[in-house]
Amino acid sequence: MKKTVEIRWHGRGGQGAKTAALLLADVAFKTGRCVQGFPEYGPERMGAPITAYNRISADRIRVHSNIYDPDFVAVVDETLLRSVNVTDGLKEDGAIIVNTAKSPKEIRCLLRGYKGRIITVDARHISEKTLGKNFPNTPMLAATAAVTGVMTKEEFLKEMEQSFAHKFAKKPEVIRGNMEALEMAYDRVEKEMRRDSGSIAEAPAKRMKQSA
Repeated sequence: MKKTVEIRWHGRGGQGAKTAALLLADVAFKTGRCVQGFPEYGPERMGAPITAYNRISADRIRVHSNIYDPDFVAVVDETLLRSVNVTDGLKEDGAIIVNTAKSPKEIRCLLRGYKGRIITVDARHISEKTLGKNFPNTPMLAATAAVTGVMTKEEFLKEMEQSFAHKFAKKPEVIRGNMEALEMAYDRVEKEMRRDSGSIAEAPAKRMKQSA
């Protein structure tokens, strides 16, 4: 059976979690995957908790519900750890990716008994260093791509650069800043995963290609 990777995003209105989910779906589609990317609509307002979802597969996707048992969870705002059950249904052989300056050990106590893998990335620091402002969704998008392995690093960066070039055609400095943020976050997450496991496990993207 070909694997479908399911990702749930948690953020607050205005932080770009929905945009990150849609971008991930877009670049995965351009690399030949079948995809879904959609938010869970509610009484949205700036700062309110929001949820978004991705399904990415080598197969046609026939399910159209929300995702209740994700393989991966991305948390764009660490304050949600205290108010939202972000690990609800999260598979323990997957991972949670959290935007925080803290270590995985420091935040595990906030994850309601979750025993799986925790990856942390300081998306605020990265975005402020590369973009001059706190845009956490750009580094979190790269971190999620790295952890889930739904495409290779080369595929991801190539498609994201093309997307930025189209969106910010008249602002080359914005393209450079976003690409620097993506590469920095991706590299830091890869380094963390290597340190924790000794080597990165075979990526789902490779399994998808092999089973196609």
